[in-house]
Amino acid sequence: MISISDADARPPYEQIREQLTDQIRSGELARGHRLPSVRQLATDLGIAAGTVARAYTELEADGMLESSRATGTRVRAVEELSPAAREAARAYVRSLAGNQISLDDAIRAVRVEWH
Repeated sequence: MISISDADARPPYEQIREQLTDQIRSGELARGHRLPSVRQLATDLGIAAGTVARAYTELEADGMLESSRATGTRVRAVEELSPAAREAARAYVRSLAGNQISLDDAIRAVRVEWH
């Protein structure tokens, strides 16, 4: 399920792109899963169709989606996150519980330590 948050500083197309990427990488949306049409998702979210189209276009460029007039927009075969990576992420999130740290700050901490 995709949602748009007015409190999020990122533009709606980026929120859609990120949520779909996460759902694909986690395996929640499997290869071949058909996404709603641009118009349908735009209507469901109450946003302009061009916003959804931009998210879909960027996901196609990233190799996450493929679309055709005959079959619509579908999830491509992509490498899912490994169970070990997902467990490490869960452990990290649990370790931050109660610290009132934002997702952006948690990701920033990973980026800082990555290098």
